[in-house]
Amino acid sequence: MRSMSQLGNDLYTGKTSFPFVGRRRLWFIIAAILVIGSALVPLVRPIQFSIEFTGGSQFTVTNVTAPDQQLATEAVQSVVPDATTKVTTVGDSNVRVQTDQLTPGETQQVTDALAEIYAVPVTEVTSSFIGPSWGADVTRQSLWGLAIFLALTFLILALYFRTWKMSAASIIGLLDVLVITVGVYALCGFEISPAAVIGFLTILSYALYDTTVVFDKIRENTTEDGEVSGRTFGESVNLAVNQTLIRSINTTVVAILPTGAILFIGALWLGAQTLTDISLAIFVGTIVAAYSTVFVAAPLYSLLRENEPNIKTRDARVLAARERAGQPV
Repeated sequence: MRSMSQLGNDLYTGKTSFPFVGRRRLWFIIAAILVIGSALVPLVRPIQFSIEFTGGSQFTVTNVTAPDQQLATEAVQSVVPDATTKVTTVGDSNVRVQTDQLTPGETQQVTDALAEIYAVPVTEVTSSFIGPSWGADVTRQSLWGLAIFLALTFLILALYFRTWKMSAASIIGLLDVLVITVGVYALCGFEISPAAVIGFLTILSYALYDTTVVFDKIRENTTEDGEVSGRTFGESVNLAVNQTLIRSINTTVVAILPTGAILFIGALWLGAQTLTDISLAIFVGTIVAAYSTVFVAAPLYSLLRENEPNIKTRDARVLAARERAGQPV
């Protein structure tokens, strides 16, 4: 059995090659199924937005002996019977309660009810209020941040690679990562919070980094040695993806190990909600980003370029030379 170093060497020299470009129709179909499926998830299980986006009241009860979530629901409903309540346990002795927007009087009554039902002093119950205008402003700023990020990414990549088609393939790959990650969020029932938005932007940056490394090798294969290599354009793109495949795998594994530790130990076990929001986005997004670069972005770039007249002429010349030499076309 070959070692990873031997496999990496074979991939780099072309002795071993996976058909990322040659079977791109299959990869595009799989990618379309994943994106459409992720987009349809909210129809079955609606996306949950945190209180920072929707607005409302939040109570935190600390030093609770028995953090029974049902007790918090009963305490809120004893004051506001028709209030929508979400209760989560934070750590071993804290309870967080989120409700609809309450009046100052209702807020004080709920604070007293929570203190009484959990048998703690009123000073152990803190409350905060987020208005709808603030939540709308957070939503608007998050969307603006995403739009500006994508626009700057498109412009910078177009200038760096000197072709808008490589930039377009990169952006489509980033959108693929974003849609699938949000779909996983909805499927798992996690809230989209400001911390999750930070996580989304982080994984988009990681996906951009991974795509840029692969595309830089593609540019080298298709321009610097493309005329003398004897490969078609699609073959040069496929070779570049194979040459950087081990690097992408190693980078992804190194990235998801600490993130997975934060997600499954620090967040899900210890109950740190902010860590959960960020780590889930980065954990899922890092894996999807690695897949998207090699199965979506790179094959898509090859598809966008192969019909250009100069590339078609060069590919025809390469294939004709092989045919004259008796090599398989």
